Amino acid sequence: MNLSEEKVLAVRNLQVEFSTPRGIVPVVGGLSYTLSKGRVLAVVGESGSGKSVHALSLLGLLPAAGRVTGGEVLLNGQNLLSLSSQEMRSLRGRKISMIFQDPSASLNPVLTIGEQLVETLRAHQKISRAEARSRAAQLLSQVGIKEAEKRLDEYPFQFSGGMCQRVMIAMALLLSPDVLIADEPTTALDVTIQAQILDLIKTLQQKSGMSVVFITHNLALSANIADEVLVLYGGLCMEQACAQDLFNNPLHPYTKGLLSSLASLHQTAEELPAIAGTPPVPGEITQGCPFAPRCPQASEKCKQQLPPLFEKDGRCVRCWLEENK
Repeated sequence: MNLSEEKVLAVRNLQVEFSTPRGIVPVVGGLSYTLSKGRVLAVVGESGSGKSVHALSLLGLLPAAGRVTGGEVLLNGQNLLSLSSQEMRSLRGRKISMIFQDPSASLNPVLTIGEQLVETLRAHQKISRAEARSRAAQLLSQVGIKEAEKRLDEYPFQFSGGMCQRVMIAMALLLSPDVLIADEPTTALDVTIQAQILDLIKTLQQKSGMSVVFITHNLALSANIADEVLVLYGGLCMEQACAQDLFNNPLHPYTKGLLSSLASLHQTAEELPAIAGTPPVPGEITQGCPFAPRCPQASEKCKQQLPPLFEKDGRCVRCWLEENK
């Protein structure tokens, strides 16, 4: 079987809701996609779109107020949503792993970097402490940390933000997972460091052949790493296509708005176009398309009826404008 045809992860009709003082609020509404071996899928959306909640759902890490109410998450054919907490713990890191947004909040400040890497490795593999330490030093070198053996004995506060994120990448890759979830891994970093981390993830992905779900609010960033892009809005998929098709010919008005608001080196000194209005608060829009209040092409039908995902030529778009095309 061709690598690009081997499905590693399949998310089917994933639904997530949260208990809030306002009542039960839907946050992710019927999200579906597949991820092939060795491919990168970018999940793009504004704050509140449900992209990070969806990621936490995949690993069984939702906060107490959140719960999955429907759907399947199939990892190599195994439904993760049917596993116990203990079974999920054994899979995390080994089969599916995650890089979080804020590396400084993800590392234990009272343990050395070496202790954290070694314990993670030994929790899943029966190897000696010396072997685990050697593997940890090797991985730190691979992610671009110089004098890796020496730095294993240092604490997180002795590392810069960019170096901490490199450590988190090393930790996520310790057990060679099939799928890596990268949840806005560059958000807390300076722009120059962002580019370095992005290049690092891309290089490691290509060398290992693992599959990656790259979550970001920055559509331009996804162009540099993704094979396919899924655009989320209000907890729903608005458009999904291979990256080249989506950037060359966006179909959904929301995707078009996002792309038109990106700055260009060839642009004149004029104000960048912006999408009018603000994203909906989860649970705020109960009928119609969630983007309708901000859409310049919205009709009365858009406000009353939620469009299905129309599929054509290997891509899909949730918009009534595509109904008769």
